[in-house]
Amino acid sequence: MANIFINQYGRLRSGWRLGAFIAAIIACYILLGTAVRIGWAIFHATNLRVPYESVLADLISRILLLVVALLAGYLCARLIEGLPWRSLGLTLHRKWLWDFLFGSAIGIVSLALAVLIAKLAGGLQFTISGRDMALGVLRSLAGSCVLFIIAALAEEAMFRGYPLQSFSRAKLAWIGIFLTSVPFAMVHLWNPNVVPGVTFANTALAGVWLALAYLRTRSLWFPLGVHWAWNWALGSLFGLPVSGITLVSHPLLVAKDLGPAWITGGNYGIEGGAACTVALLASSIFIWQTRLVSATPELMKLTSEENPVTRPEVLTIHAAE
Repeated sequence: MANIFINQYGRLRSGWRLGAFIAAIIACYILLGTAVRIGWAIFHATNLRVPYESVLADLISRILLLVVALLAGYLCARLIEGLPWRSLGLTLHRKWLWDFLFGSAIGIVSLALAVLIAKLAGGLQFTISGRDMALGVLRSLAGSCVLFIIAALAEEAMFRGYPLQSFSRAKLAWIGIFLTSVPFAMVHLWNPNVVPGVTFANTALAGVWLALAYLRTRSLWFPLGVHWAWNWALGSLFGLPVSGITLVSHPLLVAKDLGPAWITGGNYGIEGGAACTVALLASSIFIWQTRLVSATPELMKLTSEENPVTRPEVLTIHAAE
């Protein structure tokens, strides 16, 4: 009976570890979410007013999700597998900045490829925002960076954090990709203007795309760069809906959708069309094949074998870095 729960390395099996992570997410969200709601209610009781209150509320909710995901991931890594914080891949490890910047470039180029495909098919038309809106555009370009980075990091910590990492240690990375990409797609089905079938398929493909980015570096910085930059280019540069939602009030370009919707995604935005599918496939192949990024020896060890911290080589590698 013990073999059902414990593997040959004396660790809880990966499926049960995923269940523990989900339970930790729920518990942390209830506790921290309750505290945030109480604090928000007290703030409103003071009758104080702050500019952009709705934006602030959205930012707080995304920070809450980020904290919950990281806290649950750390608790599971530490208590179940005896792993340190750095196993989550979010420390300032060697090459972290390169991973983030290169990932950001890939995200922008990949989105631009999707837009180019739709443009060449005659589905999109763009005009530049007027000069009288220049200040608003600059504010949107800068301010939206913060929101998109935090939102993307919360999703990466939730889906490409502990769950995928734990399955990778169990030599079950492809199962981990499936078990994280499907829920990643499902949570987007509640967004407005969903395209039946296509939204789920493209978002699941995006989950695979981001999982491959994680597996290439075993660091969250690389998929974070890919993820936030795609969303930022989508909403702030090209003025298109981000997963069905218009988030940016003053984008650099103003888009006009001319259809057909099966290419452009219609009201859901380009993520609901075939142009996105082609771009994600091409970008996934590039990410998996490129030699411009790689995992550090320590992160590779911490995410590719059971009980990695019990081995003396890990301590040697960490000391050297």
